[in-house]
Amino acid sequence: MHLVDGTYELFRHFFAVPAAADVNGQEVGAVRGVLASVLSMIESGATHIGVATDHVVESFRNDLYPGYKTSEGVPPELLSQFPILEQALEAMGVVVWPMVYFEADDALASAAAAAAKDDRVKQVLICTPDKDLAQCVVGSRVVQLDRKQNILRDEAGVVVRFGVKPQSIPDYLAVVGDSADGFPGVRGWGAKAAASALSQYAHLEDIPKDWTEWHPSIRKARALSESLFSAWDDALLFRTLATLRLDVPVFGTVEDLRWKGPRESFEEYCQRMKAPGLVGRVASAKAKRN
Repeated sequence: MHLVDGTYELFRHFFAVPAAADVNGQEVGAVRGVLASVLSMIESGATHIGVATDHVVESFRNDLYPGYKTSEGVPPELLSQFPILEQALEAMGVVVWPMVYFEADDALASAAAAAAKDDRVKQVLICTPDKDLAQCVVGSRVVQLDRKQNILRDEAGVVVRFGVKPQSIPDYLAVVGDSADGFPGVRGWGAKAAASALSQYAHLEDIPKDWTEWHPSIRKARALSESLFSAWDDALLFRTLATLRLDVPVFGTVEDLRWKGPRESFEEYCQRMKAPGLVGRVASAKAKRN
């Protein structure tokens, strides 16, 4: 099961590939890049694929915290490609989850949790380097795949990278902060301090309020304690922002995500995007599945 962060992929390709216009002058360079990238996964043997996108950047989290990320500053040439990507992927026969109230990360987390419950699924690969998704990793059954760096990160890999287990990632992000999502974390808490504390106490509520009771391996316990508990409400809010939802309706059965080939409209999309080469590649990939 391959679950793809379509938002990340569109951003990555927008800044990595040359601009390209379709027959109507609409910028589609990033869309073409993502289509080719997802197709390469199919050509390499991926059987079940779901792609989540942020149809709009804003989500329910913006109602919880005014400083949360928005679409401000995102190039309009990039934003305009989201609906085009969603339609083109669907034409290619790939399941797409365009998020409006939730975020793409919530859809990926929900899909990963649902897929992991199905014994037919051998492994769930969440295709994104996004640190938020590290909270979804479970042993070697649900893993993160950074396709750009070609790094596969299981639960042990999460601990190596962050110093904490997957279930502590929301707490970790709450105190460290996440500049990409727009919340600052807790003053004085960096990555080392967070790893040191949360490797001993899995969640914020587990941390003793009396710093003298903290594990002796945690340095500057007094200063960290004073900072954390003076900003306790903010820390809990930031953790809520960092916690991915698992209740997004994504699929009824894992077989809904099996790639069975393109729709009839796919060739038309490719011609419009001046990417006729994708038509032959998709046809060849489908032939190999039959």
